[in-house]
Amino acid sequence: MSVIDHLRELRRRVIIILLIIACGAIVGWVFYDPILRFLEHPYCSVPAKHRFPGIEGGGCHLIYNNVLAGFTTRLKVSVISGAVISGPLWLYQIWAFITPGLRQNERKYTLSFIAASTLLFAAGVALAYVVLAKGLRVLLSISGSGTQALLTVDSYLSFVTLMLIVFGASFELPLLVVMANLSGVLPAKWLRKSQRVGIFLIFLFAAVATPTTDPFTMCAMAFPMVLLFEGSVLFAVIHDKRKAKRKALAAEQAALHPEDEDLDTPSALDPIPRPLDDVT
Repeated sequence: MSVIDHLRELRRRVIIILLIIACGAIVGWVFYDPILRFLEHPYCSVPAKHRFPGIEGGGCHLIYNNVLAGFTTRLKVSVISGAVISGPLWLYQIWAFITPGLRQNERKYTLSFIAASTLLFAAGVALAYVVLAKGLRVLLSISGSGTQALLTVDSYLSFVTLMLIVFGASFELPLLVVMANLSGVLPAKWLRKSQRVGIFLIFLFAAVATPTTDPFTMCAMAFPMVLLFEGSVLFAVIHDKRKAKRKALAAEQAALHPEDEDLDTPSALDPIPRPLDDVT
């Protein structure tokens, strides 16, 4: 395909993705109320004396102070939930655009990485939702018993969305380490030497990336990231050992059978030109 044909194909895929997300947003608009209740649950688990209306046994309410805030909030929730619901469909469009340029083994690795990244991101989002209630309780009660929170629905949803995205993205760390090791950029020897520095950087990232300021949320992000990082280092060690064994076996076979030369390996060329008669 020419460059113009590639751009046309990219445009077609982008249009299809936008239509898929739009259809998902319609579904999110219809089921807006249960989705909002699901997102409000961490806030509603905070003791009633620390949130609006501040009456024991009272309801759980988020407010908005703008005429259009209600509409924009519903639109935002619908689009985000629609993108999540229709995720497999628009991810397939991206895969369908990329896959013609990949080899068979590259397609196999790409499918594995897509599946692993989806599971890791979902695990991070689930963990964020679990620890969100504890983090909100600490943040809303730290000001004392004589105060109560009056949160707007827009600020609360922005906070929750940021928490879910940060936790989900942070859980992709081991996948990046594995990809770098498979490509030869990060050998296992270097990873083992840098483990202490890596763990320190993980805790530093967790302290900076989490929107909350409590140590509970930071540790809830850092500890699973450390475990995943150690798992990726173990994978790199096993992979490099197997790779070294395969290279040694290939070198031994090449020495025993020099006539069985790998056709994929380019032959050695003499860079110095010689007259044709000498070559003959």
